[in-house]
Amino acid sequence: MKLLRYGEPGAERPGLLDAEGRIRDLRDHVPDIAGPFLTDESLARLRALDPARLPLAEGTPRIGACVGAIGKFVCVGLNYADHAAETGKPAPDEPVLFMKATSAVCGPNDAVEIPRGSQKTDWEVELGIVIGRRAKHVTRAEALEHVAGYCVVNDVSERAFQSERGGQWTKGKSADTFGPLGPWLVTRDEVPDPQALGLWLDVDGVRRQTGSTARMIFGVTELVSYISGFMTLHPGDVIATGTPPGVGLGQKPPVFLRAGQTMRLGIDGLGEQRQAVVQGE
Repeated sequence: MKLLRYGEPGAERPGLLDAEGRIRDLRDHVPDIAGPFLTDESLARLRALDPARLPLAEGTPRIGACVGAIGKFVCVGLNYADHAAETGKPAPDEPVLFMKATSAVCGPNDAVEIPRGSQKTDWEVELGIVIGRRAKHVTRAEALEHVAGYCVVNDVSERAFQSERGGQWTKGKSADTFGPLGPWLVTRDEVPDPQALGLWLDVDGVRRQTGSTARMIFGVTELVSYISGFMTLHPGDVIATGTPPGVGLGQKPPVFLRAGQTMRLGIDGLGEQRQAVVQGE
């Protein structure tokens, strides 16, 4: 299934994308695409519905973040060796973890705001993992049983805030609009191999990133298992799994986002995002 949330910010409704690409309303069956409604049992009930019998959404509504009420937004840094190299850092021996504030989450096509004082706002297309079952100290063999599905993430970053202002990376990753998610949460049954997905990102029509999840240093099962050893993962938590090479910081010379530009990005089978870049307050 391709699940989504649509409507105005703060008033999104749960929906399902049918075979013709139309949005079907799920409000009679689930209050939100979030938390306890992402378990295998809940998803099985939605999967049993006949999409043709669900009401169609009217018009062309805004698409919101594909997961609501996110408890934790965990990110993995330097998870592609060639991306680590372009930033001048060695490939890590263990996953590098940091957190992105959940207040950064926005819809996949919402404008991305360059924060006040920023000179180095950057892009990062990433595979997102959405947790569907509580995970604590799970093994790699068990890891996928705890995954509800996958989505596209743009891990927007302010490099000066991240690396030149002291402290850890979170302050460079958490500005408002720095976490576009979606357009869809694609359930894991539709993604037989999460390590075989192509991903890409364009800025103003210029291809900046092209990669494959096959080149991750730490794959989905290892990440879920590893992270669950440090914190309990709950349904609705999101893990951003790292980005391939081609970020602005890695260009020679570096190139960063400016107001008026447009980003487009996507992952095989998971849909596309499009964001206008604007100057924030």
